[in-house]
Amino acid sequence: MAGVNKVIIVGNLGQDPDHKVMTNGNPVTNISVATSEVWADKASGEKREVVEWHRITLYQRQADIAAQFLKKGSKVYIEGRLRTRKWQDQNGQDRYITEIQGDVLQMLDSRQDSQQQQAQAPQNNAYANAKAGKPVQQQAYNFEEDNIPF
Repeated sequence: MAGVNKVIIVGNLGQDPDHKVMTNGNPVTNISVATSEVWADKASGEKREVVEWHRITLYQRQADIAAQFLKKGSKVYIEGRLRTRKWQDQNGQDRYITEIQGDVLQMLDSRQDSQQQQAQAPQNNAYANAKAGKPVQQQAYNFEEDNIPF
């Protein structure tokens, strides 16, 4: 049976993306994403938080998109897999780094343009009307006792 190597991260960029073009002409972008775990200490009741940093490498079109649209603080959803790379430093020592190779990138921040478009678009659904303080039309439903499942 084959193993599973899958990582899902939802967090915020700790710095602007680092975008480069490799010698073969393909784009690559590295991002650093912070995730946090928050809990209350049982003994003291104090709020505790642990922040974990994840290095993520994106290739091809995702690399270009990340470089163009993401910035420090951007919230992202990343699916990928762990990869360990080996290289030699200036002293000839072998070095290793384990990072996430991003396969799926979703930007979770809403863009200001889309927010303005939504504000200008007519709202036809009941939830949006209620949220805006507009009267909500109730729909009449005719139930027959034979059609009720209980």
